[in-house]
Amino acid sequence: MLSKKSKYAIKALVSLAKHYKKGAPLKISTIAEEQNIPKKFLEAILVELRNNALVHSKMGASGGYTLAKHPEEIVLSHVIRISGGPIAMLPCVSLNFYESCEECVHEEICGLRDVILDVREATIKILSKTSLADLLKREEILKSKLNS
Repeated sequence: MLSKKSKYAIKALVSLAKHYKKGAPLKISTIAEEQNIPKKFLEAILVELRNNALVHSKMGASGGYTLAKHPEEIVLSHVIRISGGPIAMLPCVSLNFYESCEECVHEEICGLRDVILDVREATIKILSKTSLADLLKREEILKSKLNS
């Protein structure tokens, strides 16, 4: 399951992707309102995204945040990993957040672990090729279906 922090990070980046061509920075308050994210939590998330070179920030009255890369270059797997969320459903199959399961006696022969490894691989494959631009396209398709 996606952490709230990862979900908010993706939503904030989607807002910035929608305004990418305009080039003007977006204020935290605009993003928070547009995506229904608590402002204080969003501030911390945007600092983390800036520290990981996904966004730029500009101080002052005309300041705010912009994407540091084209929306096609920012993939979901990277955003989830830097915002602290594991992609795997079980800690024993996580690439970056591995922990053995307390109740597991023999990890190597655990059938559930084997299935979740397959799920992790499929999930990583999808998230690694899905960009912010892809999310925007999907939103447009879903809106057009809703309006027809």
